[in-house]
Amino acid sequence: MVNFPPHSLENRVKETLHKAFWDRLKKQISASPPDYTQAIQLLQEIKEALLLLLLPQNSQLRSQIEGVLDLELIRQEAEHGALDIHGLSTSILSTMAMLCAPFRDEEVQGLQSLTDPVELLREIFRVLDLMKMDMLNFTIQNLRPYLQECYVQYEQEKFQKILDKLPNSLDNTTEWLRRAAAAEVSASSLQSQSCPATSSSPDAHFQGAVNSNTTVPSAMSVLNRGYMDLLCWEPGQNEYPETLLLDQARLQEVQAQVNQLTIIAAVLLVTSGVCGSTLFDSPGFIARLKLVTKVLLEGLSSIRYEEALQDISDQVLQEVSRTLSQLGYPAFTSEKCTSLKGQIRSIADKGNAVRNIIKQRIHLFLSLFISPDGQKSQKDFPKGLDAIQEELQEVGHRFRSVTYHNRQVFGPFYSAILKKVLFPEAEPDSGRDSM
Repeated sequence: MVNFPPHSLENRVKETLHKAFWDRLKKQISASPPDYTQAIQLLQEIKEALLLLLLPQNSQLRSQIEGVLDLELIRQEAEHGALDIHGLSTSILSTMAMLCAPFRDEEVQGLQSLTDPVELLREIFRVLDLMKMDMLNFTIQNLRPYLQECYVQYEQEKFQKILDKLPNSLDNTTEWLRRAAAAEVSASSLQSQSCPATSSSPDAHFQGAVNSNTTVPSAMSVLNRGYMDLLCWEPGQNEYPETLLLDQARLQEVQAQVNQLTIIAAVLLVTSGVCGSTLFDSPGFIARLKLVTKVLLEGLSSIRYEEALQDISDQVLQEVSRTLSQLGYPAFTSEKCTSLKGQIRSIADKGNAVRNIIKQRIHLFLSLFISPDGQKSQKDFPKGLDAIQEELQEVGHRFRSVTYHNRQVFGPFYSAILKKVLFPEAEPDSGRDSM
């Protein structure tokens, strides 16, 4: 059944037609003698709907429905004025109770209290529509793993055909993974301090790792590093990996959301440091600051944050002054006002300490969504990000969805590339292994 917006013209027309239909049925049944033509048609539709809900192995229940809703017998009873709609409805409700999902039990039981036959038939159709949707969702849920597997296999085969025709189709992807491997080796070297600091270049650390006894990072960690690097991708910096071109728009949306949340959290943290907990604990204060900041950042690229933060600093100061007045606290001095605005505007600088700390915490949290062992750690939410927890969780799920599908499709190709990148002296392997 098509659902239109509640106050739309289409919905009003639909409701008018439905009312006319059920009013006509009520008039037919109430006539003397009753006219059951339309009611029999409805019973036939109910029978068809119940049969559609059956699984192939429900042969006994199928026979029961066929026997109770025997349309030829129902027509004969109607001709002799002996049709018992309420009795048939009771049998129908009993069958629906056996077929419905557990969370529909209460709804089906509620229909048993209805005494008006027209209202009862109307409600039966309403609940049957819900049951059909439940069955559809159940079927899709069961088929989804199979469909996903088929789709992944199809994409792999299509990409392999492109690769066979154009052997250089993975050059950008290889370079992306090589940079990720270099960054991963560099990070590991700095943590363990096991590699001599002969160069600050990640590539130098990577070459040193390959040519020494330094532990080589796992393919999984390198790929995860590569995915995280996409959240810092600068236009024109490097060519986007070929394997992610179809996901580029969605990943850029995630990147824009991450940048926006970074600024919002930084503004709130700076304001908290200046105003103190007393003001920040005021009901609705954080929500208002968050809304103001979000509205002024909406739709802006990161290169326009400096302009936006000037307006944000003015709006934040207005909100702070208004809340101080409402709570009966003295207004800020001009020096404190200037300090607050200056600290907020300085967030536009990419080297701003507060901004970088927030960015690191957000990226660390998002990395948990693409790590196999990270799901257990998501409960430990980073400090300073409580105000954007809901939005950050949503962004994390979107990021995981995109990267998970990409890993499923291109994992074998990534494995082959990373074998060459991480183990250049190993013998070439013509096969493709899944990650």
